[in-house]
Amino acid sequence: MAFTLAIVGRPNVGKSSLFNRIAGRRIAIVHDTPGVTRDRRAADIVFDEMALRLIDTAGFEDSDPQSLSGRMTGQTQAAIEEADALLFVIDARAGVTAGDEIIAAALHRTGKPVILAANKCEGRLIEPAALADVFALGFGEPLKISAEHALGMEGLAAALEPLAPKAEVAQVDDGAGDDEAGESKAEEPDFDYRSKPLRLALVGRPNVGKSSLFNQLLGEDRSITGPEAGLTRDAIEAPWRIDDREVLLHDTAGLRKKARMAGEILEEMSVGSTLEAIRFADCVIVMIDANQPFEKQDLAIADLIAREGRAIVFAINKWDLKEDKNGAISQLREMLDRLLPQVAGAALVAISARTGEGIDRLPAAILAADRAWNSRAPTSAINRFLESALSRHAPPAVRGRRVRIRYMTQTKARPPTFALFGNQLDALPEDYQRYLVNGLRENFDLKGTPLRLIMRNTKNPYDPKK
Repeated sequence: MAFTLAIVGRPNVGKSSLFNRIAGRRIAIVHDTPGVTRDRRAADIVFDEMALRLIDTAGFEDSDPQSLSGRMTGQTQAAIEEADALLFVIDARAGVTAGDEIIAAALHRTGKPVILAANKCEGRLIEPAALADVFALGFGEPLKISAEHALGMEGLAAALEPLAPKAEVAQVDDGAGDDEAGESKAEEPDFDYRSKPLRLALVGRPNVGKSSLFNQLLGEDRSITGPEAGLTRDAIEAPWRIDDREVLLHDTAGLRKKARMAGEILEEMSVGSTLEAIRFADCVIVMIDANQPFEKQDLAIADLIAREGRAIVFAINKWDLKEDKNGAISQLREMLDRLLPQVAGAALVAISARTGEGIDRLPAAILAADRAWNSRAPTSAINRFLESALSRHAPPAVRGRRVRIRYMTQTKARPPTFALFGNQLDALPEDYQRYLVNGLRENFDLKGTPLRLIMRNTKNPYDPKK
């Protein structure tokens, strides 16, 4: 297992900036507002040929455990317990504060190796005399760094080397390129999609219970929860398992309407993190409030996921608070299929993230949606279906000429994509395309995934214009 390094310190000392700098890419949200990071965020990275599991943490404050800052501190303490070593960051401009002293005392009690770093040392040379009180913290002379300007990273690597020796490390797979350039590799006949972790994102409006479900699935308080809307800001990743299948589970920030986010830079950054999690997901659980189901924003979120081509499962949360449950599931199924025909038939599971009710039905729904998303059908079976569909309902005539569909084949999976070959296919009405898509979904058990049709007009050898 990779060596675990947790970055700790007061709010707004540059922990997330340093996390991104060490990782070599932007992962955590960075903003001037104190307390942007609330949950601990981990990433498996390679830094100067050292394999590290790097953890970004919220600020460490002495406050009521039930308050928001107290819950954030609880997340930081969990990261400290998990870590093999600690990178304690202070603000060189502000000097040592009472908050730094409280953190230093807590770190001493752990007995774990601590590397002290004074951040924001850019612009001018900071002499040790200018940071004289730092020695009173008991960690020796600090490394002088600037996360923003990449200064002092060599010294940090040298300080880490005795703790995390350099080793040959396999390239970390971030999932990039699965849909485009990397698709051909994923589509090789001998490729078993189950050999790779399933990337699963929890998405929905603010305060629908995403973090509560995240914690319930993991069996620990991994994300901060509470009555306040918008607690989650960064997309947080954690490993999970469904039987023998590895899963990378992402908790995400709530998605509000664009008009309500206008001018809210921090919220826009949180939404950007959520959208990135959706783009890198294989399957997405859309959380729906049982007492306010399928509102306009829910439909917009589901449509976005379908356009991104991700497998989808609907979790109807707060089912324990639903007053009239008689026939409610049937009504919700009818609403789903009517309002979201692009994902008709997707699994719909009634749950309570607070009590755990119904959550045992989620894993089977997730695996079924993922199986459909990765599904490939034989060309012969597809064309038998097409022949039957055309005999039941022939394509309409366009400007006096009937649209001719000659054959169909599946060009790729993830999501299943089918190519239609024939004449005048550009004029094929949308309702007829839906007829074919619904038939494919039913015949090949492709529920829980969007399907795509590509029109390919064949050349007419007797047409001089072709």
